Amino acid sequence: MEKVFIKDLEKFVDKEVEIRAWVSNFRSSGKISFWQLRDGTGYSQAILAQADLSADMWEEAAKVTIETSVKVIAKVAKHPKKDEYELQVKDFEYIQIAEEYPIGKKEHGVDFLLDNRHLWLRSSKQWAIQRIRNTLIQATYQYMKENSFIKIDSPILTPNACEGTTELFELEYFDKKAYLSQSGQLYLEAAIFAHGRVFDFGPVFRAEKSKTRRHLTEFWMMDAEMAFADLDENLKIQEDLIRFMVSAVLDNNQADLDILERDTKPLENIIKPFHRITHAEAVAKLQSMGSKIKDNDDLGAEDETMLTKGFDNPLFVTHYPAEIKAFYMKHDDKDDSKALCADLLAPEGYGEIIGGSQREDDYDELLRRIKEHKLPVEEFQWYLDLRKYGSVQHGGFGFGMERIVAWVSGIQHVRETIPFPRTIYRLKP
Repeated sequence: MEKVFIKDLEKFVDKEVEIRAWVSNFRSSGKISFWQLRDGTGYSQAILAQADLSADMWEEAAKVTIETSVKVIAKVAKHPKKDEYELQVKDFEYIQIAEEYPIGKKEHGVDFLLDNRHLWLRSSKQWAIQRIRNTLIQATYQYMKENSFIKIDSPILTPNACEGTTELFELEYFDKKAYLSQSGQLYLEAAIFAHGRVFDFGPVFRAEKSKTRRHLTEFWMMDAEMAFADLDENLKIQEDLIRFMVSAVLDNNQADLDILERDTKPLENIIKPFHRITHAEAVAKLQSMGSKIKDNDDLGAEDETMLTKGFDNPLFVTHYPAEIKAFYMKHDDKDDSKALCADLLAPEGYGEIIGGSQREDDYDELLRRIKEHKLPVEEFQWYLDLRKYGSVQHGGFGFGMERIVAWVSGIQHVRETIPFPRTIYRLKP
């Protein structure tokens, strides 16, 4: 008997197969029972008819509970009306009959579900979100490979901040202080001089005491850096990457999007060129819409939401005031008060999903900025060295995976986009 996955059932129509799975739901109707099976690759309905089973086996079938693990021998049949495949059970064996499952069909509060996150992950919607996340990760790697980027692993323990503004998680490192990384960017900049185009992907940590639906204290970030790249080329790569990622989900995760009841029309707009406006234009537009934002203010979450609702696909906001941006961003030669940077805002009010810039490539100017931001020069001397030995025009960007998953999945809070969320109030399970 061939053991198969649910995702492959279409290859075995009218054949008997063995499936090992969990019973995610069940119901009984007279002499027929229906088990909803989940094996990790998909869902399928198993039909148990009293006429097809022995009396003992039919009696045994009544012992089933939600999340019971089973081995089923069944004939595969095409559903008469849907593009689905059913299992006509001939034999089964319980692997373990589960205890009463704490997550029922009734509505549960968010705290209860997060306390039981280890079990909540099994629900169909959470299952679909993680599968979409997986596609987005795999698409990132594929795009990078196809566009001459190589993966460079940056350290999680660092001696200083990448940016001077974000709060860090501090820890004892033998006889000195160390910090959990908030970005691998600076280390990746070192690698471009060896490899040209590089990226990393891993967990980063922000100690901001933020309670918004867009923030986590631990999240997964992809940083990319490119030698010989100006701002325009940087934005083109970002646009191509996001288009590639979203297209991969549309091609491979339609069933998951259906489970989430995600309207895919906004995602399909990814084929259109992304919009671009400057920070000054964004501020003027927001002020006309009633925002109290000032000329040199950064965009807040409400501003981003308000701004993106007027656009049907992603929007680049470029040329922010240099005074509110990081020390390493290159200034515009045409207007020194502006940084050659951009944030990419997702539509439908999801806000920033990518931040990037052209990097300062001049040693003396970078040194001046480090001092201007009151950062310890000795701690950044290695970073300054990169501008002494073959410095070139270069740039990069980074995205938080959870924000992209939230947007693509149509989920309102990032805490559902990562298997085990970490927030200022939650450290377990």
